[in-house]
Formats: sequence, C-alpha cells, structure tokens
Amino acid sequence: MAISGINHVTLSVNDLNASFDFYRDILGLKALAIRRNTSAYFLAGNDWIALVQMKADAYVSPLYSHLALTVSISEFNDLSQRIISSGAKVWQENSTPGASLYFLDPSGNKLEIHTGNWESRMKWLRENSSSDVEVFL
Repeated sequence: MAISGINHVTLSVNDLNASFDFYRDILGLKALAIRRNTSAYFLAGNDWIALVQMKADAYVSPLYSHLALTVSISEFNDLSQRIISSGAKVWQENSTPGASLYFLDPSGNKLEIHTGNWESRMKWLRENSSSDVEVFL
C-alpha cells in the first residue's frame, strides 16, 4: 500500500500569533517553529500540525469536518476547563462514546479533544450497533 499514515495536518488561521498562543499555551502542544505572519509548526504527541496564516473573513464551516486530538482520561477535565476558560466556543455537545469536547480555535477551526481511540470505537460499535453497521476489525 502506498499510503503509510497521515503525514501532517495543516489548518488555516487568520491570526497566527493568537493561534500560536492558543495551540501552545491552552492546548499544550509542543511548539517546533514559527515563521512570523506565515506559519507555525507543532507536535501533538508524534503528529505534526501546521498552522498557516491566511487573510480571510471569520468563517465557521457548517460541515462536521474537524481535527480531533487525543487526551488521557485523567487529564480530560483539566484541559476541558482550560479550553473553556480561554473563551473558546463549544460548537457541539458530545453524543459519541468516550469523553469529548468540541470547540473552535481563535480562527474558527473545529477541534475536538477525545479520550478514546479507534479500537475503543470499534469495540463500542460491535457491542451497540444494529445490523446496518458492518465492523471489519
């Protein structure tokens, strides 16, 4: 198979400095580099996230597309409180298994912190789904 994994995620932001502070100070991602007024790079665990400044009007997509970041169960409540206290807007209530908080970054990108993983989601689907769901693993 030619694809071996996800290389990185790039999010467009309209204020690089505010977004840099949010991703570093509120979410706690490890800052790798910042190129003023252009881009910034972070690690979330071993995963690479890039922020690229784009001039655009404030816009929040009506689509469900979002970036979910893993957080441990023991740290979920503290991080959720830090995000909410920062003024980040919650854009959806959680309706899936596992603890999740859905929120917007300073540029309106849809984010989620989540305590589960794909294995726990497949286990839940096997145990709770009707005949219209086919689980392969």
